[in-house]
Amino acid sequence: MRRHEPEVIDIEPKKPALWKRLLPPIIVLLIIAGAVFVVGRKLRHALIQPKLPRAEDVRSDILSEGDSLTVAVQWHLEAAGAVAVAESVRVEVGLGDGNVAQFSTVPSEETVDTAIVPAPPPGQTATGYSCVAAVRHGRLGREKCTPWQFVRPSVETADSGGRTTTGARTPSLAAKVKRIVVQPEGVQVDPDMNGRCAQWQRDHPGSSVWVETNRTAVPECTGPNGKPTVAQFCAFAVLGDGRKVATKSSEGIPYCQRLFAEWGRERISGSVRISPGPA
Repeated sequence: MRRHEPEVIDIEPKKPALWKRLLPPIIVLLIIAGAVFVVGRKLRHALIQPKLPRAEDVRSDILSEGDSLTVAVQWHLEAAGAVAVAESVRVEVGLGDGNVAQFSTVPSEETVDTAIVPAPPPGQTATGYSCVAAVRHGRLGREKCTPWQFVRPSVETADSGGRTTTGARTPSLAAKVKRIVVQPEGVQVDPDMNGRCAQWQRDHPGSSVWVETNRTAVPECTGPNGKPTVAQFCAFAVLGDGRKVATKSSEGIPYCQRLFAEWGRERISGSVRISPGPA
């Protein structure tokens, strides 16, 4: 009897479609890419520091007090918007190239700060600067600096043609002078940026730069702190017999005439101070 052997049939498995085979690795790659994007974005925001607001309209007002200058610095910060909010403000006030400087840090809400620096000796000019910068997380923003100057006049030698407070001429004034008084004792003067005031004076010979003497001048002679770039000083003298006279250099100047009239009514003392006022 013949044995029946089972017939073996090979069945070739059906391959899945190509897109089904590619879908899992594509999904994995998308997940990895998304994770990298999210992490990278967070790292980028962490590494890129926000822009700090910049100080604007930095100005200084200077007063002389004995052997010191009191410098009041004013400013305002750039409006918040695309920039970060400052935590504080650093103020620097210095002389010359910064060899003498004062630093302070004030809250960001403040818009005024005061520093004290040495005053120049008579006959010299103190040249200084005021800088303001926003601070956030210990990081200093871009500084905004404004230069300034303060002039103290030198004692002049009186001439021989002064006038007394009554207007009478005095002979041999130089031989009788007891003391020379120069007023005002010091004036803040802005630097003449790009020589604008000098050019204006050349273009307007004989014209006065003053709107109010030692307070306001024509725009071409007004500097970055809103102060005139020129100054007017007046020289007076006290004679040995107690009379007061104005020197020739102060004659014919309304500002000096007014100061002389006020000074002439005061008692003579070891220190005479007259506050400058409008012409």
